[in-house]
Amino acid sequence: MSDPTQPQHRSVFAPLRSRSFAFVWTGSVVSNIGTWMQAAALGFYVAHLTKSATWTAVVAIGEFAPTALLGPIGGAIADRYSRRAIAMFTTLEQTIAASIITFLMVVGKPGAPVIAIYALSNGCMFALGFPSLQSMTPEFVPKEDLSGAIGLSSAAWNLGRVLGPVIGALIYKQWGITWVLGINAASFLAVLFALSMIRLAKRPPNNVPIFAAIAEGLRFIRNEPGLNITIRALTLNTLCIAPFIGLIPAMVEKVYRGHQGDVSRLITAQGIGAVITGFMFARLTRRYSLRQVFTAALWLGPIAIIAYGLAPNSWYALVPLICTGAIYFAVMTSVNNIAQLRAPTEFRGRVLSTNQVVLGSVYSVALAIQGRLGDVFGVREVTIGSGVALLAALTILSVTHPDALDAIEQPVDPGPLPTNPPVQVH
Repeated sequence: MSDPTQPQHRSVFAPLRSRSFAFVWTGSVVSNIGTWMQAAALGFYVAHLTKSATWTAVVAIGEFAPTALLGPIGGAIADRYSRRAIAMFTTLEQTIAASIITFLMVVGKPGAPVIAIYALSNGCMFALGFPSLQSMTPEFVPKEDLSGAIGLSSAAWNLGRVLGPVIGALIYKQWGITWVLGINAASFLAVLFALSMIRLAKRPPNNVPIFAAIAEGLRFIRNEPGLNITIRALTLNTLCIAPFIGLIPAMVEKVYRGHQGDVSRLITAQGIGAVITGFMFARLTRRYSLRQVFTAALWLGPIAIIAYGLAPNSWYALVPLICTGAIYFAVMTSVNNIAQLRAPTEFRGRVLSTNQVVLGSVYSVALAIQGRLGDVFGVREVTIGSGVALLAALTILSVTHPDALDAIEQPVDPGPLPTNPPVQVH
């Protein structure tokens, strides 16, 4: 009998045969390019304007911190209302906010506090909408293509990391940051168009109050062994490894004494690694178990981040950052895969939003701490220290709880079934 956590995989591009998935995937690629054009440009803009790793971290935190508070609400409404409608509304709000910051850049030169407020507003809409967008994936493709779809979704996000900073740097250099921000605002239209072209099955009504639904979801995760251990591992990995992304501009400004081109090149490097993971993930889980891929990524992550921290300049940092990006997103894609496979439809939004809560809250705290420590002790020293700390923690846990990750491969409890069958909406 086949392992329920290891569905049969086909071609990595098989999910794109689904019209709905192809629309959303393409729209995501376009939007993510705009997002990362903006991320690299604003990161350097703030780092160069303030000469502070702390302000660089604050802006990055604004994008992630809202998931700690709003992520559970986003998950609950994803399991209660139309996921498509929620995704469209929040994307529209992001479009408006991006248009406003573009206008402010036209009429003046907004400081770091204004940029931080914009990042916060963007983060709020992401927190409310992303669980709905993510939860739709299993409805687009057959189960045997789910791992491939999750990998391609990760690749779509990270293609933006590869192409966005490069394109953004060229536009920044030729025409200035205003054009970068304007193009990002326009890129959201691709997602809105894609969402307008899809149709989803109706789900049974869920009348559980929002906060009761959040508590119900947390109880489900606590009692589901595979999801429980995954959340714990994600927390540890996020605490030690994730801040490297937000601190790339500070590493360039304070350690490498570089410029916007170096920021773009390094963000692109870790994005290349992440794209490689996205396209290879289904093949890796076909050859090895999901638990083996997840475990290997957890152990290799700190080694890669230490190598990045030891790099003497931005050019030597390229290869370690490619490896770090590949390994870090192998962890993220594994977590997403485990959640999608183990969570029943009626809990999927809340389970996925809990992953985002961990990422948002732990990443924000870790980034603030590492940003501050970077100003005091040096960004390089803090980066290396975080990798050493994770290696030490994993070693201790492997001795005290050697079989902890085996829960990922336990049979999946299907959970409560819908009382009404889904009805296709035309």
